[in-house]
Amino acid sequence: MGHKHEKEDILAGAMEVATAEGLSRLSFGRVARQVGINDRTVVYYFPTKTDLVSEVLFSVGTRMRATLEAAFTSNAANGRELAKAAWPVLASEEADPLFALFFEATGLASAGQEPYHSLVPVLVEAWVEWAEQLIEGPEELRRGEAESAVALTDGLLLLRQLVGPEPAERAARRLGLVD
Repeated sequence: MGHKHEKEDILAGAMEVATAEGLSRLSFGRVARQVGINDRTVVYYFPTKTDLVSEVLFSVGTRMRATLEAAFTSNAANGRELAKAAWPVLASEEADPLFALFFEATGLASAGQEPYHSLVPVLVEAWVEWAEQLIEGPEELRRGEAESAVALTDGLLLLRQLVGPEPAERAARRLGLVD
């Protein structure tokens, strides 16, 4: 009897494929080859490509949240303070592959391609809601502060992805996120 693969093993293989080749090249066949199983096993756990992509994007979000939780030892007074606490963790070689996937998904969403067009806004909304909980102050102000923190860090991270760490670090310094 062969090795029984768990859904988590297959998702880990899908993350490896997506990280190495990009979300646009993610397929049942590529994941199956990565894990060393038959395509039908992948389809058993992820019946549609939307299911597979959704799980990969959810995994990206979960990994980033786990990474960021260590940066937030206390609540921030505003979005800039939250972004300042997050920047050293986000601007790292370890986080770069996850953000490469996120920005690829964002580009595909912006072009109207499904399932990204439906999934990415949900992912961004989840980030804003999570960030909102990390900011002190009246509820009516926290939402805007969380949105500004997400917009600021995403802009800097996109700059990092496109032109490299040095320009992003200079911009972060100029914006007061780095001392």
